[in-house]
Amino acid sequence: MTINCKGQLIDLSSPKVMGILNVTPDSFYDGGQYKDETAILNQVGKMFHEGATFIDIGGYSSRPGADHVSVSEELQRVIPMVELILKTFPHAILSIDTFRSTVAKASIDAGAALINDISAGHLDGEMIPTIGKMGVPYIMMHMKGNPKTMQEQTDYEDLIKEMLSYFSERIAKAHKAKINDIIIDPGFGFAKTLRQNYELLQKMELLKIADKPILVGISRKSMVYKPLQTDSASALNGTTALHMVALQKGAKILRVHDVKEAVECVTLFSKLNF
Repeated sequence: MTINCKGQLIDLSSPKVMGILNVTPDSFYDGGQYKDETAILNQVGKMFHEGATFIDIGGYSSRPGADHVSVSEELQRVIPMVELILKTFPHAILSIDTFRSTVAKASIDAGAALINDISAGHLDGEMIPTIGKMGVPYIMMHMKGNPKTMQEQTDYEDLIKEMLSYFSERIAKAHKAKINDIIIDPGFGFAKTLRQNYELLQKMELLKIADKPILVGISRKSMVYKPLQTDSASALNGTTALHMVALQKGAKILRVHDVKEAVECVTLFSKLNF
């Protein structure tokens, strides 16, 4: 189970960690934290030192009810970041968190290695054809609606069955566009209630039917802190607890704010599989 990132073959048979770098002012946990080049490079260096395989750069907050960001503003946030990081860390494997094909193409042209699309191509019809032409790995997430409307779209007759149908259709479309490396993201917190998030986690191994590596993004989300009656700043321990469950259920990439703790989780998990 490998993916090709700019000629580097990344083996996902052993789970990997993706560090989150938000360059948005309004992300739910670390919004506005990395405003200057030194802070950005220090954080990226720290995540690599702690064992991150990928860094995921986001210039458009996808938290529930997030504000709209223009294409030009997203490009102004993301492209200089890609260039800055690759200048200092030339071998960095950068993922770009965007649902816009123009941002995806410009990012890959600037040196990014893969695209992480919360809409799986639904919000931009050119995304999947663009990824196919660029020949990079594609992370497709399950969501209904968009970040402003998704929390009103939580009606499912059978959550897992509907998700498998969704991924089956999206994967077929991606294969038709000649996308070779596809990763699926169940989309915890996207068009799902708290209860549905836990149902999804409990049954996540059923998504292996799609026969694609699974990325899990639960780091410091409300599904962690709400049951604990705390907030995102105090949700690291809860996040780590759920990361171990996610790994046991088949996660191959953990997308996280706290790399060191996630890598430790993967290390201990690997001891169960000797």
